[in-house]
Amino acid sequence: MFARLSETQSVSLPPALWWTAVALALAAGLAIPSFTGLDVHLDLSIIFIFGILALSMGFMWGQVGMLSFGQTAFFGLGGYTYAVCSLNFGETTSAMLLAILLPAIFATVLGYFMIYGRISNIYFTVITMVVTIVLEKAIRATSDESFVIGDVWLRGQNGIAGLPDLQVPWDPATTLFVTEVYYLAFVLMMAVYVGYRMLLRHRFGRVLLGIRENERRINLLGYDTRRYKLAIFAISGAVAGLAGGLYAVWGNFVAPEMMNLNSAASVVINVIVGGKATLLGPLIGTGVVQWLTAWLGTAGVGQVNLVLGLVLIGFVMLFPQGILPMAAGLGREALEAARQLFRRRDLAAAALRKETNS
Repeated sequence: MFARLSETQSVSLPPALWWTAVALALAAGLAIPSFTGLDVHLDLSIIFIFGILALSMGFMWGQVGMLSFGQTAFFGLGGYTYAVCSLNFGETTSAMLLAILLPAIFATVLGYFMIYGRISNIYFTVITMVVTIVLEKAIRATSDESFVIGDVWLRGQNGIAGLPDLQVPWDPATTLFVTEVYYLAFVLMMAVYVGYRMLLRHRFGRVLLGIRENERRINLLGYDTRRYKLAIFAISGAVAGLAGGLYAVWGNFVAPEMMNLNSAASVVINVIVGGKATLLGPLIGTGVVQWLTAWLGTAGVGQVNLVLGLVLIGFVMLFPQGILPMAAGLGREALEAARQLFRRRDLAAAALRKETNS
């Protein structure tokens, strides 16, 4: 790991097989709306949006070792930024851009005081949790009609409804409907995934992995780890803000529940179920948890959250590293078993030929 930091090549592209898999996944995702209904488009769109949110948190936790409960704060901030700006501006393109920019700035300011203050990882997690709680309570306290930004009343715990659909930037008269939002959410999820993968192949990403393994040694190698941690915290804040803006577009509604502790815990669960050590893990975990939640709801289970909690506890106990690492491990074991079987067969055939010749 540490030897790779001194390599002269700044970027190492992923292998062709990985690009082929990404292209096939992209083609399959873009083809789904052709033979499914609007209800499927809605359900898949929210999975993609929550997948982007899970990626923003899973990358920091799994690849850098920074567990942040503040991703839902950035998620909610992005959603509210889109709501307030789109209703005030009368157009949505700049509102979506600000939904990404404002959480990134907030994450930069917050991260500066935490990271340059050299607090430990546990206090980093606690502070991001406290910020999430404070921001949610602040939004809930805006029920009075005096809490107005421009012409938009924040409406406290009732949330802001009736948000405008996202406009096509080069044709403001055209807005995105359910299927178009599906395409947008899916393409952006794939773009975020590919972006994070490319970041890991860059020298910057290798430094981040080194920080996860041994931050003191990376400092001794001459890297200012605080700058790298602050940069990735700001990037992940922007990605979470993007997810929040897409959520506001998806439901035409924002509410304080976007940034409460239940939402924060759900993101952590999605990452754990899929496997935080991989980039695909948060996406797979989000899909599994969302599907399981929907299935329990339609199955007539009275206490959905209780049953879901018990099932997720079982997941964690049986697959502590997550579904994807477990599946990869089983695949490697099966491949090794097949290799051993073929080796024994070849040895037996060789022995038989030797015996026949003699």
